This record gives sequence, C-alpha cells and structure tokens, in this order.
Amino acid sequence: MTSLPGTDLDAPAGPAPADPAAIEAAIAAALTTLRRNIETFGLSYPDDTTDGDRYPIRPAAGGFAAGANRGWTTSFWPGMMWIAWELTGDAFFRDAGLAHAEDFARRVRDEEDLDTHDLGFLYTLASVAPYRLLGDEDARASALDAADHLMRRFLEPAGIVQAWGDLSDPTQRGRTIVDSLMNMPLLTWAGEQTGEERFADAVRRHTTQLRTHILRDDDTTFHTFYWDAETGEPLRGATEQGAFDDSCWARGQAWGVYGFALNHRATGDPALLDASRRCAERFLSKLPSDRVPFWDMVYTDGADAPRDSSSAAIVVSGLFELADAETDAAAADRYRRSAYEILGSLIANYTPETPEASDAVILHSVYDFPKSVGVDEGTLWGDYFYLEALVRAARPGWKPYW
Repeated sequence: MTSLPGTDLDAPAGPAPADPAAIEAAIAAALTTLRRNIETFGLSYPDDTTDGDRYPIRPAAGGFAAGANRGWTTSFWPGMMWIAWELTGDAFFRDAGLAHAEDFARRVRDEEDLDTHDLGFLYTLASVAPYRLLGDEDARASALDAADHLMRRFLEPAGIVQAWGDLSDPTQRGRTIVDSLMNMPLLTWAGEQTGEERFADAVRRHTTQLRTHILRDDDTTFHTFYWDAETGEPLRGATEQGAFDDSCWARGQAWGVYGFALNHRATGDPALLDASRRCAERFLSKLPSDRVPFWDMVYTDGADAPRDSSSAAIVVSGLFELADAETDAAAADRYRRSAYEILGSLIANYTPETPEASDAVILHSVYDFPKSVGVDEGTLWGDYFYLEALVRAARPGWKPYW
C-alpha cells in the first residue's frame, strides 16, 4: 500500500474498485493496529487526531485528567472494538469494549461533559452496541440515560436538537449542525426500547428541519444553521469548519448522505431518502480523480489543499446504506459501485505502508482546517468509519450500530 501526500495530489484516474482479497487484507491490518493501540492506551483514551501519525493520549483539560473520557470522539474507540469482536470472536476485543462501556456508564451517571448533541455518537457506539450484541443491561440503562439527556436539548417550537453548549448560551442557542443527523439513531433506539413517542417525534421534526434548511437548493449542505429558539423562525446558515459559509464542507456532505439515509430507515419518510440521494449525487459529482475528496468540495483536481479521507470513509457506509434503501435497482447498483471505488482508493492510497508505520488506520484526514487542528492526520472517526466501511463491504449482512 502506498501513502499519497495530503496536498496537490496527482492521482490516477478511475481507481479500481476494492476486491475481496484487498478488503480482507485491509481488515487484518486494521485489527493489528487496533490491538496494538488497545495495549498501549488501556482504559485511557487517545486524542481526537494523531500527531505525526501517532495518537497522543487525550490531553488534560477543563478539570479532566489526561486520557479522560471527554469530548465527542471517545466512542469511536470502543466502536472499533465491537466491530473487531464481531469479526474475530476474540474476547480481547470484547473485554476492552466492556471496560469502556462501564466508563461511559460512569460518565452519564456523573453528568460529565454532556452538554452536546454528540451524546448520539457517544452512546450509540459505546453503549447501544454492547447491549445489542451481548444484552448488557448496564449498557442499555446508560444509553437510555444519555437519550434522556439528549432530549433536554430539543427546542420548542424550532423543532431541533441544539448542537453545542449550555442551553442558556446565547452564542449557541438555536443552532444545529449537519452532523446531528448521526446523533438521531440514539433517540430512535430509545423510542423502540421504551415505546415513548417523544423520541420518534423529535427525530421526525429535527430531520425535517435539516432537510428543509441545511440541505440547499443546489444539493450541497450548510455545516450549521440557526433558528430563533423562541419563535422557531429559521435564521441563517453558516460554517465552523468549511472554507466559507456557502461552501460545501466535505465531511458535512458525507454526514448528509449517511445521516439522511439512516433516518429514512428509522422514519420511512421518502423525503429523507431523496435528501440522501441528493447529497450523494452532489458528493460524487465533486470528487477528484482518485475519488477521495478535498477537505472542502470547492477544491478540485490540482488544488493545493489537503484531502479528507475520513469524509470518504463516512460516505462509503452512507452509499451502502442508501443502496440498501434505494427503490431503483440501477441507482442502487451505481451507489454500491461508487462505494467500492472509493473504498478501493482508500485501501490503495490512504493507508500506512505497514500497520506499525502509524497508529491510525487511515491517513490524510482533516479535523478542522480553518483552526489548523488535525490537518493531514489520522482521526478516531476516520478510523472507525473506515473499519465500518470495510465490514459493510466484506459482510453485506452485517448490522450497523446506528
């Protein structure tokens, strides 16, 4: 495998789709890296991104010790463990995942760093997964607690789940982001578990608002959008991590493909399926020749800008999800073919030469380019979604945790 530079990429046209042998080899390499990282970090958490292709321990901040369970990315770590256990049956991965499930139960019980919509990311992978796989009742209870906390962020009459911050913070009040689509499955699951309609109602209203306002007429997405929290009036779109407010941040567009498709599965709303299609068509039309996007989709072949392999990994799973829901057979085949092409490029061009060469499973991701955070590095979510994409490709009957 060869690693391409993150800028001014001179990539060959028409990458070959991933084949079964390449996918299985990529899974084996990812599991080797994951095992080594678990042995290194134990019950501590790595940081959001690598530094020179090595994950540092999550730094101390805001009263939390180094390696503590804080922030929005820690669950991608046990999420990989649960996939690894499903693939191998190795108790090493199961036991590591259970240890982190206990820590996530403590986090929600002690109400530590819960002022975020990313409770969906956090507790779907860290708690819902072990409940689904093992029937772990403690994990179920902590996931339901997290869903209750997430519902506190649902704002009437705007009909949205607020993204970040204390609900009294005027700078964050009434704001949501496209990533929130991936947080809704926790509420869907909670509604299925409890029979309480409030969860499903929040999912329906929130996703309708995003389809109507975050998805633009040209089928690109805003990263973030504001509503008047008191009147419910839609106000304006903006960005935090894109090139500019009206650009198309690649990871946000990938969240749109996957998130709208997942929420269509939950609600049956055909408008959400159409929204996923629209996001997918736009994403695919903006890809450079090697099928892995620049960090913002305003950039095209020859641009001196970093790639974001994590967006490509997310969209592979999104395209598989969309293909499974697609009612037109030819379109479904095209989405699957595109998923295999993107995955093939990730395997061939965006992975370390050997598992020992990096702590990351895939290279050349971007966290937040405008703030110079995690540029051309590995990311916890990139690693997770790459492994999820590999298992979706290798095991078509595999059930995602979302």
